[in-house]
Amino acid sequence: MFNAPSIDTSSANTAAGAAEASTAAYRWMVLGRVFEDKIASLYRAGKIVGGVYLGRGQEAFSTALASQLREGDIYSPLIRDLSGRLAFGESVLDSMRTYLGSVEGPMRGRDGNIHYGRPKAGMPAMISHLGAMVPVVSGMLMARRMTGRLGESVGAVSIGDGGTSTGAFHEGLNMAAVERLPLIVSVANNQFAYSTPTSRQYACTDLVDRARGYGIGGYSVDGLNLDEALETFHIALERARNGHGPQMVVGTLLRLNGHGEHDDASYVPQELRNSRIGRDCLALTRQSLINSGRLSEAQCDAVDEDAATAVANALSIAQRERTPDPYTESWEALRTRHLVEGSHTMTP
Repeated sequence: MFNAPSIDTSSANTAAGAAEASTAAYRWMVLGRVFEDKIASLYRAGKIVGGVYLGRGQEAFSTALASQLREGDIYSPLIRDLSGRLAFGESVLDSMRTYLGSVEGPMRGRDGNIHYGRPKAGMPAMISHLGAMVPVVSGMLMARRMTGRLGESVGAVSIGDGGTSTGAFHEGLNMAAVERLPLIVSVANNQFAYSTPTSRQYACTDLVDRARGYGIGGYSVDGLNLDEALETFHIALERARNGHGPQMVVGTLLRLNGHGEHDDASYVPQELRNSRIGRDCLALTRQSLINSGRLSEAQCDAVDEDAATAVANALSIAQRERTPDPYTESWEALRTRHLVEGSHTMTP
């Protein structure tokens, strides 16, 4: 069992709180990377059905948000937010089950390996059109407000730079701004929407300008710097919880793999790969933790070993579990039979 210590977000802005937050987040980053490396090898071996879309290089930015969410919050991760999913409470075993199509997984083997969720735990299943989750989470927050269940909870949505060009993003963000909803929009600006560079996506200097255009809080951070991202998300989360409306955080980074494992990313210039944003956030975080004395090299090595063991154990279990049988099973992944036309004629 792989466990990172829980983070006391109330003290995240103190020296001790910041150290605790960064070391815990690093563990989730490593676990996500080790898991995805294993998934990539399984994909190449023909063991996974469907595409595989990894988030190498986005772990620091992803984990910085998810690790500071609380029980009762809503989290809608990007397909490349595995580290964030794990930090929010998803188990390594459930993630592995989803990729291998096990009936024991959260979608019971009835969906692909990316459009899955755990709605009861505050993680809605993702819609393919990534910008579309902004109005979905805004709607969930509105529903909580109207039924008196909002409290101090927030809703967080992760998207990429390409997602900010969709109509749903703008409509959802505009509604959230007008209603002053406690919404966090995390934008991983990885420089390409598939193969389309940012220079062909938008004309503003920085995507954070879009936040200012809607009259909401906007922050631009180095998406490779875990400490900076943790501090910025802490501020954004506190402002959202305290009634200051939506907050948008844009992290500048470069994904270290193609759009999917089928894509060699030949469209990314070598100059960009060799630039500052082409570095590996995992290696940078490890070195920062060692240099600051928060973790030793031996402790970092132990984190690697723990992650490898957790992934190997999850794979061993998931590989032994059965896949769904369409001839004997009902095919609702998330049980919504009462919404199906004519369902009154169906037996539960």
